[in-house]
Amino acid sequence: MTNLLLELFSEEIPADLQNKACEDLNKIVTNALVDAGLTYKSSNAFSTPRRLCLMIESLLNKSPNTREERKGPRIDAPEQALNGFLRSTGLTKDQLEIRNDKKGETYFAVIEKEGRMASEIVSEIVNETIHNFPWAKSMRWGSRSIKWARPLHSILCILCAEDGVETVNIEIDDIKSSNVTFGHRFMAPAQFSVHSLEQYQSGLKKAFVILDAQERANHILEDARNLAFAQGLELVEDNNLLKEISGLVEYPVVLMGEISEEFFSLPAEVLMTSMKEHQKFFSVKNPKTNRIEKFITVANRTTVDNGETIIEGNQKVLFARLSDAKFFWENDLRIAKTGMVEWSQKLEKVTFHNKLGSQSERLKRMSFIASAIAPLANADIDLANKAAKLCKADLSSEMVGEFAKLQGLMGSYYAAEAGLPNEIGLASKEHYSPLGPTDIVPSSPVSTAVALADKIDTLTGFWIINEKPTGSKDPYALRRAALGVIRLVIDNDLNESLEKILAYGFYLNSISIHNLSMNADKKHIDLDENNLDQICDLIDLNQTYKIREVLKDLVSFFHDRLKVYLRDQKINHDVIDACLAMPNNTNFSLLAKRAKVLQEFCDSDDGKNLLHGFKRANNILIAEEKKDGVSYEGIADLKYAQLDEERSLFEILDENETAIINFIDNQNFKDAMNSLSKLRSPIDLFFENVQINSDSKIVRRNRLCLLNRIRLIMKSVADFTLIENLLNCNFFKDNSIYVFFALLLLIY
Repeated sequence: MTNLLLELFSEEIPADLQNKACEDLNKIVTNALVDAGLTYKSSNAFSTPRRLCLMIESLLNKSPNTREERKGPRIDAPEQALNGFLRSTGLTKDQLEIRNDKKGETYFAVIEKEGRMASEIVSEIVNETIHNFPWAKSMRWGSRSIKWARPLHSILCILCAEDGVETVNIEIDDIKSSNVTFGHRFMAPAQFSVHSLEQYQSGLKKAFVILDAQERANHILEDARNLAFAQGLELVEDNNLLKEISGLVEYPVVLMGEISEEFFSLPAEVLMTSMKEHQKFFSVKNPKTNRIEKFITVANRTTVDNGETIIEGNQKVLFARLSDAKFFWENDLRIAKTGMVEWSQKLEKVTFHNKLGSQSERLKRMSFIASAIAPLANADIDLANKAAKLCKADLSSEMVGEFAKLQGLMGSYYAAEAGLPNEIGLASKEHYSPLGPTDIVPSSPVSTAVALADKIDTLTGFWIINEKPTGSKDPYALRRAALGVIRLVIDNDLNESLEKILAYGFYLNSISIHNLSMNADKKHIDLDENNLDQICDLIDLNQTYKIREVLKDLVSFFHDRLKVYLRDQKINHDVIDACLAMPNNTNFSLLAKRAKVLQEFCDSDDGKNLLHGFKRANNILIAEEKKDGVSYEGIADLKYAQLDEERSLFEILDENETAIINFIDNQNFKDAMNSLSKLRSPIDLFFENVQINSDSKIVRRNRLCLLNRIRLIMKSVADFTLIENLLNCNFFKDNSIYVFFALLLLIY
């Protein structure tokens, strides 16, 4: 057994490329080694700004010998067949064996290959890997044939065993492999020889290089925390920034600098964003005031003055950057205090989409939609309207022009400076949310109304111009917008169908498409006074689109997103389908509640048994209706009941039918399911003791109508025909392997 050490030493590799490069190097090389017959115990890849490293422990010294037998043509086969077989095996005719086969005497080839030394195999693999390495970004240097992220300087490749070290021979352009590496660029630039994995790592540490990126990150974080704590301050932790910085230094030295007091008036987010994006600084805040007062930078070396010169230089650069930010802030405040009118006017010249008008036109549509949604969200209509008109005004500000990530957040600051109600500023900050499945959902009524208006306008607009997601492509993030609508509705329990609001969105966008200058008063529709058909009729149906078809397609898109969301909530697909099949399926809050309760019901013993009873009743009805050519939707009459089990079933249905329907009407699904559970035992007894096909035609029909009554009651809760009974049984979920073999026995 031997250990392999490979180091590819270069100029500084960009931090965002290092992690994937490590993974790729490990995967490519180890896969190739295994394919070549060289197994190993473990492998680890590391990176610093100047090197990629791969360590493989307990690698075979030599690939195993192989012996392969191949059957060839018969001895009386045409010569061409024999020649083709010889070419494929690399043997001569004399080397073939003749054996008796079922079809007569046949040529056989025995191909024996001796194993190859690890050094030979590794050389080929490394050469191929370097030439074809999958860098996301790479460059060619001088006349070299290879491309690398940054110019490649040297290759260290050795096999370490107890009996010594072997340098693997690799030669690429003007680079020849060796057992030599280099320490820190400034603190220990001299080269040193390597003879083992352990000595390589210890040698690098002595030469001021920490090989493991995670170790560098831990070192930075611990020192930064300690520096801040020593001064009664608190580090603002940022994992993404930490990861990036650990890829910029080989020997991290953590230093703390001062922020001039004249910048303390800037919003904390401005300070943090400027320092992070421009300088890669961590922010340090005063926990008593929550004010950002200092910064932490990470140097790549120690200095004789303990970093004072570095800090001084960074402070000067930071002063210039923050001076710009302060200038933007003060200019923006001047405009904000006038009510942000100037910014709103600028948005008239900013195109949202060439078919959907300007950002200003979009904000007008959003204001109408937000006003319509406001009562649903228990928001003040006037506030929701104004918040929607101003929520994107900060896009015209200088601060957001410099730091696009601060859009929305800066709007909240500017709204406060303009003396606007808190709800308007909060809506500006929150209306982009939620941005993903784990993002916080706005709960403020005005924010909720504006956030919904933003996403509904986006979806209806792009749907009406047929710019829908296709496959994996979703350039306008419409899937995210749809999920955002669903989460806003469900999390805030907005108990209302969205169909009319979606149709209203289509109506407003159709106006923008065909007449951007239409007066605002013509856009207003009172959703309480107009039904869905009336709203659809307001849109010119002679256009290239049919609003009802487009609306149906968008609702279907929402349902697809909702299925994904509910499956993440551990709700089975068939339960979701059973709920979607019910009326009012654009009331997502109602639908989610129904699905959750129904899943709990189907997982219970009562639910499973009742579901079996429903399936049995439904199957009998389908078969008998088909055979008789009639429907059994008539009213079952108690006077034709002959058995106690029949009468008991009538009694329990009479007691619970009205209650179940009332519970459903009042959206009390839990009590509806509890009432359904009471039907389980009487239905079980009915099927055990009552023969449906009685000799009396009247009794038979009465019993079938009774079964139909069961079907109708249960289908008022959900479409139980869509629930796959067996898949909801815990036995089948927990014992899938036994079910698999049972099914095989049934098949055969």
